[in-house]
Amino acid sequence: MLEINIPGHGILNLSHLILDYNGTIACDGHLLQDVKERLADLSTSLDVHVLTADTFGSVRKALSDVGCHVEIISQEDQAETKLEYVQRLGLENCVCMGNGRNDRLMLKNAALGVATVQAEGSAVDAVFAADIVVGNILDALDLLRHPLRLTATLRS
Repeated sequence: MLEINIPGHGILNLSHLILDYNGTIACDGHLLQDVKERLADLSTSLDVHVLTADTFGSVRKALSDVGCHVEIISQEDQAETKLEYVQRLGLENCVCMGNGRNDRLMLKNAALGVATVQAEGSAVDAVFAADIVVGNILDALDLLRHPLRLTATLRS
């Protein structure tokens, strides 16, 4: 669990990291460089979950040696399915990261939502739903590895 005090906002008690796959931690079905190492580091304090429709059929192989839960979801109603998954874990204990329109509901409703803007871009709905927007997934994951960065961005 990560406990992060955000002055003027309160304390975040995070126990789950939920990630979109393609466009967030992968591009064109290939895991982005240095993501595995950061996920391995974060998995010592957070349960890591990857939610994806697995468009390229590569997620299980790409993450086979990463300590995380992989949930392959239907192509239909992805935004609602992702939100329901996060609700089951407990919204107040989740940090979610994504870039797509289908990530907007989990980004908006989680204790902390982080939108990433990378090669695939980021849907405007995802950006407006997030608490923080970053230029890439490594910066997003590093917010959790270096929580004072979160404090600096989110404090009142």
